[in-house]
Amino acid sequence: MELWYTENHTPNVKFSIKVDKQLYSGQSEFQRIDVFESEEFGRFLTLDGYMMLTEKDEFIYHEMMVHVPMAVHPNVKKVLVIGAGDGGVIRELVKYPEIEQIDMVEIDEMVVDVCKEFLPFTATDFDDERVHLYFQDGLKFVRNKENEYDIIIVDSTDPFGPGEGLFTKEFYGNCYKALTEDGMIVNQHESPFYTEDARAMQRAHKRIVQSFDISKIYQAHIPTYPSGHWLFGFASKKYHPLKNFDADRWNQRGIQTRYYNTELHYGAFALPNYVEELLEHVEEEY
Repeated sequence: MELWYTENHTPNVKFSIKVDKQLYSGQSEFQRIDVFESEEFGRFLTLDGYMMLTEKDEFIYHEMMVHVPMAVHPNVKKVLVIGAGDGGVIRELVKYPEIEQIDMVEIDEMVVDVCKEFLPFTATDFDDERVHLYFQDGLKFVRNKENEYDIIIVDSTDPFGPGEGLFTKEFYGNCYKALTEDGMIVNQHESPFYTEDARAMQRAHKRIVQSFDISKIYQAHIPTYPSGHWLFGFASKKYHPLKNFDADRWNQRGIQTRYYNTELHYGAFALPNYVEELLEHVEEEY
């Protein structure tokens, strides 16, 4: 008998991976957590039936979440990570010795525990002495912070269920307050390709534009996410992701990556026309 993981990307499109075996299934206070093993994508994690990451392509998402802002901001000492229970964002951040403190806020402690046991390729650096874990609601956590973080990375699930509050105007406004005077925020921004995903992307972009003077979108190709075309939001109080980008400074670090490089950094902000049109429709209102 063949076992397949299948996710509906739209009412008319399904994405499937042949599964060798299921390694874990459990229900936390917030969501169902499953880990599977497959020949093509290795181990992969789903939450409430939605793909979060696979062993084969997770590096694309995590490198683009971390190295883009780190290559722009010239003096990062303190970082706040919201979500990111799989550990991939933390793994990339600890590559930077100048970072003094990484606060990670994850609402579901069970996700971290499961990833530590079954996803050793991402959950590698939770024990780094600079990492401080807080198992609580990221929306509530950030409300009480002011002028504290140089970078905030929002590695959330989709804008429904446990991650819904991380796409609101209130949340982005609180992040603005929690950032230092030259701080920046990066978040996953959904896909622009399918209609419902594009609407979610536009809603998120609209709320960020309302809060930050500099607000740009960049992209990556992630095969196991809906349509494979995925967007990220970059918002900043001071630094522009291209005008203030110092490629030489980042290259001198000698950080080993599999996806990100400084040429790709420039290209990631060059968006297709159809995406520009979706964004212009939102930005014209402000």
